[in-house]
Amino acid sequence: MKIAQLEQLLRRDNPDAWGEALFALGRAYGFDKMLFRLTGPRHARKEFSLVQSNYPAGWREHYDAARYVYIDPIVSHCLASVLPLIWDAQVFAAAAHQGLYQEACSYGIRSGVSLPMHGPNGEFGIVCFASGLAPDAAFARDVEAMLPDLALVRDYAFASGVRFCPTTPAEAAPRLTPRELEVLGWVMAGKSSWEISKITGCAETTVKFHMGNIRQKFNVNTRQQAVVKAISLGLITPEDHRR
Repeated sequence: MKIAQLEQLLRRDNPDAWGEALFALGRAYGFDKMLFRLTGPRHARKEFSLVQSNYPAGWREHYDAARYVYIDPIVSHCLASVLPLIWDAQVFAAAAHQGLYQEACSYGIRSGVSLPMHGPNGEFGIVCFASGLAPDAAFARDVEAMLPDLALVRDYAFASGVRFCPTTPAEAAPRLTPRELEVLGWVMAGKSSWEISKITGCAETTVKFHMGNIRQKFNVNTRQQAVVKAISLGLITPEDHRR
């Protein structure tokens, strides 16, 4: 890759032109579809994120309407890790994820790789390179070979895209106890209630009790929703418990 291609991202002065430059980089590596989403340190709601995507509009609308962000295994991985994730059968093996994947396939999104973004000021984001190719061993080998380049694209995209993130007054955060914050941090790291009980020395029922209180304070239904909400309010950051 020529640095001049990456520097096109730095030269674009509006989000749409910047997005087109990013999509051109993706196509240069054989990915006809891309999604870039970056959220500022205290704003996780969609309207306060920079989102650039050439995914089919129908899929984006369905994904948002179905609130798939709260069950998407790619999002879960990127919240808890700094490592890239190549999509394969194991990523979507759980019953709750198979339907999501089959629906994505119907829109021509079958294979890809996702790279997390964790900024120095608590920013969080994901960049996905996707295609309609079969997610087989040959695809995985090709992606592994280009991962260093894709990581560089990710870094340039973050550095140049953060300036386009909308800002808004911060939402008031509910008060969490130190133990609730500790439990939530381990949930963000992908730990189960049983694992958290062993780490913290609490009974598993106590961990579940704390999570129930957290969900109630945030007015959410799931653990992942609570993590996303806490990150958006600056109560925890993805750097707290990186794997």
